[in-house]
Amino acid sequence: MAAMKNLRIGVDVGGTNTDGVIIDPTKSNDEDRGIVAWHKAPTTTDPSHGIANAITTMFKSASVDPASVASVTIGTTHFVNAVVTRDRTRLSRVAVIRLCGPFSKHAPPCVDWPTSLRNIILGHYALLKGGLEVDGSLISDIKEEEIIEQCRIIKEKGIKSIVVNGVFSPIDTIDKQEERASEIIKRELGNDVDIVLSKTVANLGFLERENAAILNASILSFARKTIASFQTPVKKLGLNCPVFITQNDGTILSGKAASQLPIRTFSSGPTNSMRGAAFLMGKQEKEAMMVVDVGGTTTDVGLLLANGFPRQQAAYSELSGVRMNFSYPDVKSIGLGGGSLVRRVEGKMQVGPESVGYKLPEKALVFGGSVATATDYIVAASSDVAIGEPDKVRGKLQEEDVQAFKTETKRMLESIIDTMKTSPEDLPVLLVGGGAVIAPDELKGASRVIKPRWSGVANAIGAAMARVSAVIDTVKSTEKQSQKELLEEICAEAKKKTIEAGGSVDTVAIVEVEDLPLQYVANKTRFMVRAAGDFDFSRAGDFSDLDVTKDGEESETSLEDTGATIAAPSTEENTDEADAVTEVDIDTYKPNVKNREWWISETDLAWITTGCYILGTGGGGSPYSTMLRVRGILRSGHTVRVVNPDDLADDALVGSGGGAGSPTVGIEKLSADEMMDAQTTLRNLNPGNSATHIIPLEIGGSNGLQGLVLGASSNMNVPCIDGDWMGRAYPTKWQTTPVVFGERPIVFAPVAVADGNGNTLYMPTAASDLKVEQVIRAALSQMGSAVGTADAPVTGEETRRWAVEHTVSLSWRIGREVARARKENRIDTVAESIIDAIGGAETGSVLFKGKIVGVSRKLHMGHVYGEVVIQSTTPEFTGRIKIPFKNENIAALRVPEEGDRATGEERNEDVLAIVPDLIAVIDAQNGEAIGTPEYRYGLLVSVIGVTASERWTSERGIEIGGPKAFGLGHLEYKPLGRFVKPVSVIDEYDERA
Repeated sequence: MAAMKNLRIGVDVGGTNTDGVIIDPTKSNDEDRGIVAWHKAPTTTDPSHGIANAITTMFKSASVDPASVASVTIGTTHFVNAVVTRDRTRLSRVAVIRLCGPFSKHAPPCVDWPTSLRNIILGHYALLKGGLEVDGSLISDIKEEEIIEQCRIIKEKGIKSIVVNGVFSPIDTIDKQEERASEIIKRELGNDVDIVLSKTVANLGFLERENAAILNASILSFARKTIASFQTPVKKLGLNCPVFITQNDGTILSGKAASQLPIRTFSSGPTNSMRGAAFLMGKQEKEAMMVVDVGGTTTDVGLLLANGFPRQQAAYSELSGVRMNFSYPDVKSIGLGGGSLVRRVEGKMQVGPESVGYKLPEKALVFGGSVATATDYIVAASSDVAIGEPDKVRGKLQEEDVQAFKTETKRMLESIIDTMKTSPEDLPVLLVGGGAVIAPDELKGASRVIKPRWSGVANAIGAAMARVSAVIDTVKSTEKQSQKELLEEICAEAKKKTIEAGGSVDTVAIVEVEDLPLQYVANKTRFMVRAAGDFDFSRAGDFSDLDVTKDGEESETSLEDTGATIAAPSTEENTDEADAVTEVDIDTYKPNVKNREWWISETDLAWITTGCYILGTGGGGSPYSTMLRVRGILRSGHTVRVVNPDDLADDALVGSGGGAGSPTVGIEKLSADEMMDAQTTLRNLNPGNSATHIIPLEIGGSNGLQGLVLGASSNMNVPCIDGDWMGRAYPTKWQTTPVVFGERPIVFAPVAVADGNGNTLYMPTAASDLKVEQVIRAALSQMGSAVGTADAPVTGEETRRWAVEHTVSLSWRIGREVARARKENRIDTVAESIIDAIGGAETGSVLFKGKIVGVSRKLHMGHVYGEVVIQSTTPEFTGRIKIPFKNENIAALRVPEEGDRATGEERNEDVLAIVPDLIAVIDAQNGEAIGTPEYRYGLLVSVIGVTASERWTSERGIEIGGPKAFGLGHLEYKPLGRFVKPVSVIDEYDERA
């Protein structure tokens, strides 16, 4: 009679240890949690040897019949270590074929990569016809002859790994451009090339998806050999079962799928630990819980949600300096571990962050060493902890110091737990990891503290018990179907994909739903749905194809020598350039200002970019891709100049330009030449009125950098004005200071609009600036939902009177303070530093600090309206606030405590700040702005308020940009403080020749 296949093996290959476990899930409710055997040993140079040792040792210790094993699941970062170490022998050269038409030309593949990695991996790229608009219509169809020509070049270069990336390809279910291009490439180059379709790797976000696809393509060959080597011990031990690899989100990929998508496994360790801890507690699907993983050097803390998955940190993640759009578990670390150094500093007990790490067995006092560690102190404090030789510390460390150690350790853990919580209620806290003995049995904020048995191998347990999942990220039309109907269909599709991936029909459920209405895009909503379930072991045979290598490719039994890559490595110099801002001394750095002209550097640009997004008050779209374009302009030898509006001649002609459209479109359809196309059209149809200067329409968000793009010597070659027409971001073109002044019947006509794909619109006259706005918005849907606009110039004399002055300088100063806070490791006070840069407490304040506990959004008349709720996390702030937004943040309002008064319409006493004053939400972890589309449950934030420019605080300014203009007429505008005019960088740093 055949043995019952009921055992699961989990192996986690860590940087220090390889952990293994065998579990019988049918006995998971028993006292021993169904754990049949476990193993921990140092990680071997060749991970396959460590995997074999772990499984063999466990089989022997528990007399396990190999025929009873249903699956082997492995958690490892081995594939991506090749990327981190820049290992040329394991990284293949990659060719990138973009299907994009005229778009994305200013942000070529790998534009934001570290130079050393780009030189190793990127072998060729081409921008070809193709791509979709957000509504599914074609930017252009693919051209077979273009692809054939690129295949010829790729063959000549000897490149065998190819990425195909199309604009909006994740929503391309009809034209299937990436698939069609792949068939042509396969036909031309044969089956021995690896072709990665970007849509199979990641979701919406053009550059980030492409980055992930390129890294994936580069490690494919190595990953196949690695997984084959993992499977070798499984074969040799007679295990006829599938081998799975864990993903970053705590779910599994079959060996075959992981060999095709190895990039999805780059950081599964933290998630495995959290899910393993939850399994040990037996509550993984009942309630949220905090998992505290105490190692030798650090303590990692994460929140496991009631759905069984970790809370996610953000929409983006980074691997070795490469930005990708995989979400990542929200894990915070502190320098506290079993090897942490313990000493008094200026009379105060200090634990960590320095640690003896893996040298604990030779350095710690209990092992005969000479260094006092956390392990020594906990052994001295607890008679029931037996590590090393307890007599070496018990009674020999001062009792006062032992108590101080316990107090400080408890404080550190309570502080990080409180930071990670999203509500005041106490949560169960699970302590795992080899260093968990140093933690106390009671912690403030914990409903109970549990140190489960086998917690030292929680990561292997998490791997063994990992689930199956699928994600759908798509844009759908709500014109003929309701949002609810569409959501039901997408949820059904997500469940179907999960079942196809091996999920059990009975257990698959929807665990995450998010819908984002797209502003300025008629009847379109972005849906993101995740389904998950347990693996269906009755179908294990469907996933037992152990051969993951390609035809003709040798299956390596050892990874100690994988040989050279298919294509010859790059002959370019392998530098370690970070490709970010050159490291500067922030305190001594001086911008290049000569003869009243500020010549922008990359350092200036980085700081201005950070400041622009913060001044966007949640709107304006991320300036990231525009920053990359300006950086490319500077690196190609061109120049960008900024001048003070005070220096303008009366008869100067100051043009303006900016982008209009949905930020969601902007992350997928990167700029073509629409900005310059609009300016050229305006100049040709409005002759004799050419701009001598350019001013940004709005300093907030992406448009804050458009003045630098347009004014660059490679484009219009005119100076950009240190100022703008808003001093922030507003949702409409008529909410600008020239309209506030009302000195002209109409300011924004003539106007030209271009979509970058050959279509332009010219509007010589209009009845009002509001009508200009309405016509442009109406044209948007037929012009790809993203356009560039060019406004007829106004005079220098008008600009001096109308502009919100020195806002480029203000952005620079804000960005400099964020950079300084990061460098000096004081991000916790970055909000206060920003206020100082803006003008101090006289003009602004930190309104609140906390974490996002609620977000709602709806679409109305092309704009996204919504509300974010933030719960306090620090003693200096209490309760909750809410921030309503219309693309941008409108107000910061206290939420009355229950019982204070009946909830209902907001009152003036609730107002912390309101438009036209600026309300910005800052990421508490890095100091960067968080835009309204990026608001997510659980994000830690600081909220700052800044008094609006005097240009906005007149009666007409408040009418156009104040509460009433945003539907909050029942609230009164009272300035947050007194406006302080930003100090001009040009005035401060000018070096007259």
